[in-house]
Amino acid sequence: MRQIAALPYRTEGVAPTTTVQVMLVTSRGTGRWVIPKGNIETGMEPHAAAALEAEEEAGICGAICPTRLGSYRYRKRRSNGASLMVDVDVFPLAVTRELASWKEQEQRERRWFSLAEAADAVDELDLRDLIRSFATAEFTAAARRTTRLGVVAERSRVGSMFAWFQRLLPKTGNFFEMFEAHARTITAASDATARMMQGGASAPDHIREIIEREHDADEITRTVLQTVRKTFLTPFDRAAITSLIAAMDDTVDEMQAAAQAIDLYDVTDFAPEMKDMAAIVVDAARVTAEAMPLLRDVARNGERLHELTERLVRMESHADEIHAAGLKRSLQEHGATDTLRFVIDREIYKHLERIVDAFEDVADEIDGIVIDHS
Repeated sequence: MRQIAALPYRTEGVAPTTTVQVMLVTSRGTGRWVIPKGNIETGMEPHAAAALEAEEEAGICGAICPTRLGSYRYRKRRSNGASLMVDVDVFPLAVTRELASWKEQEQRERRWFSLAEAADAVDELDLRDLIRSFATAEFTAAARRTTRLGVVAERSRVGSMFAWFQRLLPKTGNFFEMFEAHARTITAASDATARMMQGGASAPDHIREIIEREHDADEITRTVLQTVRKTFLTPFDRAAITSLIAAMDDTVDEMQAAAQAIDLYDVTDFAPEMKDMAAIVVDAARVTAEAMPLLRDVARNGERLHELTERLVRMESHADEIHAAGLKRSLQEHGATDTLRFVIDREIYKHLERIVDAFEDVADEIDGIVIDHS
């Protein structure tokens, strides 16, 4: 048997002390804590079915990433007494709205938990591991600078003599703070992008916010480039710093390009595939924001950074599939009767694809840093 589930989350605070919270609901039968889950409705995409379960069981809405986070197993007892194994595919849901009333309000309780609390609250061991892996459990610790003495004690036995000597030198320039500030800007812009793709009368406000966030990102990028030129000692190679911040900046630039195209063509109705790609953008921004503080100690966090970049690459590949499916749908629906509509759709898909491509470039830059410094 196979089911789907949503992992509803929200973030609070700013890096490096950002916290992630997960919403759980009680099951109707036993009252234990679970994530919203159910069967895939006929004709629905798995992630769309997971979003529907979250709305009906927990009264929450948001951007659900169509690239699954992972899966877990549990045994489901049937009315005939059989206890069958069920595989559940889990999709991250960035919650943007909590409903005042919903379908199963009288049957369930909903509550926000920290990642650690949520992992302890659920019964399924696989689900516990999945929740813990959603964001690193040592987010704050990873952002703590390692002392020079600690570096020597832990790592002087490996690497070249030059690398050993380089680790003794102080790190200056506040590059980590700027990376993290830029990541926060990316996250805000991605959230606005997802809201924009919902259409409605508030779309112009979301477009304006994206443009403002792009200006903020440009300011941070310029500061990084100026600091690189003025700083004698840097935590990474100068080329790695400039390449990483440029790749990050490209993500916001492409969000702005998409917003401007939507504004130019006055698009108010978006295909499901467009919304799915926007949801991928939201989760890619979350992953990027988690990765930035971990760069403060690449040696300790190399494995986790690799996990995060692998997810970015998987999302980019999935976005390519959605892009192709969306273009095919638009061609079938509008190619013969409304050529202009198809051209506009193709333009929007192009920008959405470029956003996700830019996140893959960020993953490549992070991988390069891990290889050079772990």
